[in-house]
Amino acid sequence: MNFSIQTPLENDKVSLLPLQEGDFEALYQTASDEKIWLQHPNKDRWKKEVFQSFFEGAIASQGAFKIIDKATGKIAGSTRFYNYIEAEKTILIGYTFYATQFWGTGINTSVKKLMMDYIFQYVDKVQFHVGAENIRSQIAVGRLGATKIAEEQVAYYGEQPKLNFVFEINNSL
Repeated sequence: MNFSIQTPLENDKVSLLPLQEGDFEALYQTASDEKIWLQHPNKDRWKKEVFQSFFEGAIASQGAFKIIDKATGKIAGSTRFYNYIEAEKTILIGYTFYATQFWGTGINTSVKKLMMDYIFQYVDKVQFHVGAENIRSQIAVGRLGATKIAEEQVAYYGEQPKLNFVFEINNSL
């Protein structure tokens, strides 16, 4: 890989900063709302010990970001690049969550477009794993122009496999 999947990214709405060990408590404060996880495959991620495993996976991925809302300076959530496949010029974007106060604000579209504008310099396809029951996220990736291409069991770091839909966007450049 001749590019970084954890370079800081920024636009007028958000800053994506590489997630660091010291970010746990602040990010957990954002993630501790049960409502965030209602449609996610792992519905108990609001619990500190479950979120700890999620956070450890984020750090280990070396592609995770904390999302800072520039208007408020608050941590809005987290996302990451992962599973780069050089031979297929494909990468995944996912493990994304937002505090409920940011739902419906356009922040997700802003984050995903920022990430895709960067990563499409290096890959031909971006894919997303979306929980089979996560209708909100399925609609969101559809609005980005992604299409469903598969269904697969995904084993999140330290968690049991869950059914996910795979969505894909091809680089149109």
